[in-house]
Amino acid sequence: MSEPSPVAAIRSARPTERPHPLVELTRVRVLEFVREPEAVFWVFLFPVLLAFALGIAFRNKPAEQVRVAVVGPAAAAVTGLLRGDPSLAVEVLGADAAARALQKGKVDVVVEAAPATGALPADGGLPAVTYRFDPARAESRAGRMAADAALQRAAGRIDPVATGEKRVTEVGSRYIDFLIPGLVGLNLMGSGMWSVGFAVATARTRKLLKRFAATPMHRSHYLASFALSRLAFLVLEVVAIVGFGWAIFGVRVRGSLLDLAVVSLAGAACFAGIGLLVAARPRTIEAVSGWMNLVMLPMWLLSGSFFSYERFPEAVQPAIRALPLTALNDALRAVMLDGAPLSGAWVELAVLVVLGVVSFVICLRIFRWQ
Repeated sequence: MSEPSPVAAIRSARPTERPHPLVELTRVRVLEFVREPEAVFWVFLFPVLLAFALGIAFRNKPAEQVRVAVVGPAAAAVTGLLRGDPSLAVEVLGADAAARALQKGKVDVVVEAAPATGALPADGGLPAVTYRFDPARAESRAGRMAADAALQRAAGRIDPVATGEKRVTEVGSRYIDFLIPGLVGLNLMGSGMWSVGFAVATARTRKLLKRFAATPMHRSHYLASFALSRLAFLVLEVVAIVGFGWAIFGVRVRGSLLDLAVVSLAGAACFAGIGLLVAARPRTIEAVSGWMNLVMLPMWLLSGSFFSYERFPEAVQPAIRALPLTALNDALRAVMLDGAPLSGAWVELAVLVVLGVVSFVICLRIFRWQ
């Protein structure tokens, strides 16, 4: 049998081919994350605890009784008339005590009852009533109308129009239904930007980036590894919040789960790109922290994670809708609450894709190793 050629021997002595640098870098990013208990808490547990606290605080409850205080010489007669309405909680107080209770919000309206034209209710006359309420408080205005309606009906008023009620509870109308998509978007923004920004800034302060610059690794591989490592935890992040909302509060996903995954993927990639852009130049942890807060704080306040951004003036609505977190929240709510397909949220998806791509391209140009 012939001896192997020298070239074949050299080739056989070479080490096995190693994985692609992007694969290795992504694996390192994943290991860095799972070995940090604080990061795992803030990404997975904190949003769940926040959803639980806010879901309990703003849960749907039966309508509260209107709190009414009655004062004056004809208080007994008026109290008897008002207590026929179960929606009112009526108590008789002195004038000073009633004034303090109204000032502190302990009662919604004060009813001042006096005999009409000098006749006592016992003699067949109806009392004269004056309502004292705070027009700046919605519950006080509503209390005034509820107390007056109850008093007029008890005194014999007949409504000329026959009315009825049909009480309907719409799916997705609760605050927790509105909140869960907002928390998903908020978590994707926070974890995408903070985890990327701090990792890059920490490596720069420890002079690790300077060493990486001397390797044959491409800059695009290093930066893309952060985005890919973020996507590795995407499913767990979304499932943790949405699954908790479904299990504890009955929050439903009315649209396609695949559409929800696509929207979440676009949001995570967008914020990973923005996080890389913010961390492209700062040399210290303090600097990158300041830039991160500057970028995220407007979206915390304006993008409708906890309340609708439509409360802001119409003049600023276009600027608010152009924010990436606003686009992500709107797309998530369109899929989860309205059951809309991706074609119904194409504008929001376009905003996320454009901002993510532009951020990553700019980062490639301005990123420095040291």
